[in-house]
Amino acid sequence: MFEMFEYEFMQRAFIAGLFIATLASISGTFIVLKRYSLMSETLAHSALVGVAVGLVAGFNPLWIAVLVALVSAWLMEYLRSSFSLYSDAILSIILSGSLAIAVIIVSLGGSFNNSLFSYLFGSILSVSYEDVITILVFGTLSLGFLLLFAKELYFIAYDEEVAKTSGIKVWLLNFLLVSVVAVIIALSIRVVGSLLIGALMVIPTVAALQYRVGFKKTILIALFFALFSVSFGMSISFYFSLPSGATIVLCVIALFVLSLILNRR
Repeated sequence: MFEMFEYEFMQRAFIAGLFIATLASISGTFIVLKRYSLMSETLAHSALVGVAVGLVAGFNPLWIAVLVALVSAWLMEYLRSSFSLYSDAILSIILSGSLAIAVIIVSLGGSFNNSLFSYLFGSILSVSYEDVITILVFGTLSLGFLLLFAKELYFIAYDEEVAKTSGIKVWLLNFLLVSVVAVIIALSIRVVGSLLIGALMVIPTVAALQYRVGFKKTILIALFFALFSVSFGMSISFYFSLPSGATIVLCVIALFVLSLILNRR
């Protein structure tokens, strides 16, 4: 089984994948508790616009994806906090608009190729050494923010109005949270794919919530589910030549179904 680690691309994929699993599961806990699960899908489609621009213009798609995802996250939070609009409506509008823009850009540039396919569904072969360094650097900063403000973020997710009256800078922390989520999603699309990263961010937390064991233990269970799904999914992807993102998502869905069965009472 361990002969796959003789290949450098698998070493890079596992380092990036396990770190992404850690980031996605922890950040996903706050997103799910805020009833904002669709945000991950919306930002993933926004990042796809950056990928399309990068492929057509000849820039690094990963960096452009991060930039576009950040702008979309800020726009999303601004519309939510400044206008009387439902959150799910805002997400639906931005998601649809982003996907439409990405398709038009790619169509005009003639970039429907294997490179785009790897960004859509993930590919362990496409993870470069530079990608790993980028994921580790920006991922560490994102993880540091999540751990440093974990109590405040949980308070905001539980009751935003009470958090405001308690003196917590809700507006600033919300903007920082969506920014961190945007960066995590943009960094993750090489391994998991823009169409599937939302599942890795949401489903482990939803599965962990079935055990009803409190906030900290829920994060730990979600983290375990995400790490196991990435490890097992990438192993299956390697030995059976399957898309890494799809196999990872199927693994985490299997854990979700198992959690439902074990906690059906």
